[in-house]
Amino acid sequence: MIKKSLAVLTVTAVFFAQAQDVSILKNTVDVYSNSSLGSSAKWNAMAGSAGALGGDATALMNNPAGLGVAISSNIGGTLGVTNYKNVSSSGNQSTSFSNTMADLTNANGVASFQLLTETPWKFVNLGVNISSRNLDSYAETPGNTNIIIPKELEDSMGTPVTGNLNFLGHGYYRTGLQTKMSVGIGANYDNAFFVGAGLNFHSSNLEQFDTARFGLDLDNSVTEFDKQYTPFSELGSGFSASVGVIGKLNNQFRLGAALETPTWWQIERVYTDYYTDVDGYISYETLAEDRTFSSPLKATLSAAFVPNKNFSLNVDYGLGLTKPRYKVQGPAETELNSFLADHSTASSEIKVGAEYRIKALRLRGGFAHASNPFDAVSISAYNNTNGSVGNQTFDNLILGSRNTVGLGAGYDFKSFYIDLAYQNMNSEYTNPFLFGSVANDSPRYTTGYHSGNFDISEEVSAVSTVKNTQNNLFLTLGWKF
Repeated sequence: MIKKSLAVLTVTAVFFAQAQDVSILKNTVDVYSNSSLGSSAKWNAMAGSAGALGGDATALMNNPAGLGVAISSNIGGTLGVTNYKNVSSSGNQSTSFSNTMADLTNANGVASFQLLTETPWKFVNLGVNISSRNLDSYAETPGNTNIIIPKELEDSMGTPVTGNLNFLGHGYYRTGLQTKMSVGIGANYDNAFFVGAGLNFHSSNLEQFDTARFGLDLDNSVTEFDKQYTPFSELGSGFSASVGVIGKLNNQFRLGAALETPTWWQIERVYTDYYTDVDGYISYETLAEDRTFSSPLKATLSAAFVPNKNFSLNVDYGLGLTKPRYKVQGPAETELNSFLADHSTASSEIKVGAEYRIKALRLRGGFAHASNPFDAVSISAYNNTNGSVGNQTFDNLILGSRNTVGLGAGYDFKSFYIDLAYQNMNSEYTNPFLFGSVANDSPRYTTGYHSGNFDISEEVSAVSTVKNTQNNLFLTLGWKF
């Protein structure tokens, strides 16, 4: 039987099970440390590579000095249609899930002010860029008959019995929205040197689910189990600042550099806590806590080749200079920080983009590669072939490297322009779940999976392989004045 408590308290979980709450680790990197959300169709077609080019408010995503490159005011809005597909494999079986979403993914504008003075300063420009990202993601792992977990139970007469739980499937599901609004100023010095600064306001709203399904051989029942502390929801708000410069070496070559501070997040979290009370019932209560988090400090170096007005080529290299970190409020944040310090890498991304103009027609393309945010991790895991338990090492645990290819075209009607882009993104990672341990015997708290009757807490992970593919379309309409 299950009992429920609805007390909403401000607490920190008293343990974290060796930082194996995968959804929290994944969101730490994929949401709270991810400041590049995508932007206009032009920006996406060039795979986000525009750090030394600039020219509109999307420069705030790479280098705010790009605002100073603009010589006219403009506004634009972008509609995005995103389709993602996750294929999760375990043993010799696989399950796929896909979803398509349409959103207003970007709005941006620049107000350009020409300085009619005798000084070398030519323009001072103000810009606003708002980008959003749908956080919907579902990865469902099929059952694996090789994974069987024994469980000591009691029958209806109170007689001890041993049952075997057959693993029938697992799902991670996240839904929500992430937004980044940037405001900035850029200036043009003698059409050769550009400087800029920006303020970035981040927000997120997500819900996370982690469920597993097991069959019990004693009565042939099938039951859904929820991971300890799930489902949970989070509301986050954050702030960061950025500065940048772009300099022309000559009329053909430009170099750029930008620095973005850590994003300082304040996160409000509501989660479900399960435990076995003194009467032997599975009980749960809804708890709340606040967390403070800072993402890595980020640097971006850029180079551009612009031989004439018809062609431009840009290369960006972004690098995280520090580790992500939570403010320590208890053992949970201590173990999170320990895992991140030991296993998170200095994440980097290289982006290459080009544009070719044929009169009013623009043709664009780009490629980006983002490195794996975690290094190799060794964990105790089930063998998907025979169900045996042993230490295994994974070099793409939780998240993997990501490749992005962009293509696009645009047409300039002088005061009005339209841009279209296609983007393909793909990554592959190993996906751990099922880990849980007993943290306290009286009352009995665990970090495993709970049903209405009992928990499953084994210090062993099942691991599947997930291939993620995204195909995105973007349409931008803009006006220059």
